[in-house]
Amino acid sequence: MLDKIKQLQDEIEALGASTKEEVEELRIKYISKKGLVSQLFADFKNVPGEQKKAVGQAINVLKNKALDKINELKESFENAEQGAGGTDLSRPGEPMRLGTRHPLAIVRNEIVEIFARLGFTVAEGPEIEDDWHVFSALNFPPEHPARDMQDTFFIQRDPDVLLRTHTSSVQARVMEKTQPPIRAIFPGRVFRNEAISARAHCIFHQIEGLYVDENVSFADLKQTLLYFSRELFGENTEIRLRPSYFPFTEPSAEMDVSCSICGGKGCNVCKYTGWLEILGCGMVDPNVLDLCGIDSKKYTGFAFGMGIERITMLKYGIKDIRHFFENDVRFLRQFEGTY
Repeated sequence: MLDKIKQLQDEIEALGASTKEEVEELRIKYISKKGLVSQLFADFKNVPGEQKKAVGQAINVLKNKALDKINELKESFENAEQGAGGTDLSRPGEPMRLGTRHPLAIVRNEIVEIFARLGFTVAEGPEIEDDWHVFSALNFPPEHPARDMQDTFFIQRDPDVLLRTHTSSVQARVMEKTQPPIRAIFPGRVFRNEAISARAHCIFHQIEGLYVDENVSFADLKQTLLYFSRELFGENTEIRLRPSYFPFTEPSAEMDVSCSICGGKGCNVCKYTGWLEILGCGMVDPNVLDLCGIDSKKYTGFAFGMGIERITMLKYGIKDIRHFFENDVRFLRQFEGTY
């Protein structure tokens, strides 16, 4: 038996094949269920007891060598096929382009960093809100048009549950739970039932800010916004405040910045006025402070809010707001390397 094993071992070591079909024939001949190696296991029962250990070890060694030889022949043909027309493992890998931040995220982070240098912290709240935090706590009277279905996405009625129309709802939540001094900004996504066009969308992003403390004045608001504008648009930027109306601030104002494209001389972007409107602001209405549990006789505050899309469009000269939501890689690749 040992001589037969030695003879098969010599045969297997000398095996060769010129085609894949020949390799398969060798596999069947030697290591299939009816192959020569398997026959040795069948004959093993006739081996004398004193030889079983040596013969058994020799058969196992032979089996392993046969498997290794057949696999070696298979791999040689597979590698030859790859070299002829398959994958060339020696070629360098295909370059993979890394992603980049979305332009809205770039501008949002820049705004957050500017206000962080002034001591403002970041607070966030739910996008699905109730009437109290979106409207009532912010001094919206029941007949205010922002409560109309044409402006707001209502999820249910009585009680009103809706998609927030501004991040002012987070201001209300913060004032309910925190006593002054409060200095925070509130970035987030908001929703309004508007027709989608190049200048408007039903989904957009806001950053609002709130500062409540003793002796906070309109001068504090103006200097804060002037610092912010010059940090974001350049040190030569000027601002102007125009009287306006918001239910939750009194007095209220719209803020314009000097057009950074034409330097205030007038162009088609600023409609030849030299100014660009970027945010609304004002002193927090005493009624809002009282509704949120803050003593309006002791504390005053200011608030402001801006659309991130609008500022991004001005900063990068983007003319269609829909680009921000279409995920067109040609548009997004313009911001590679911008953080």
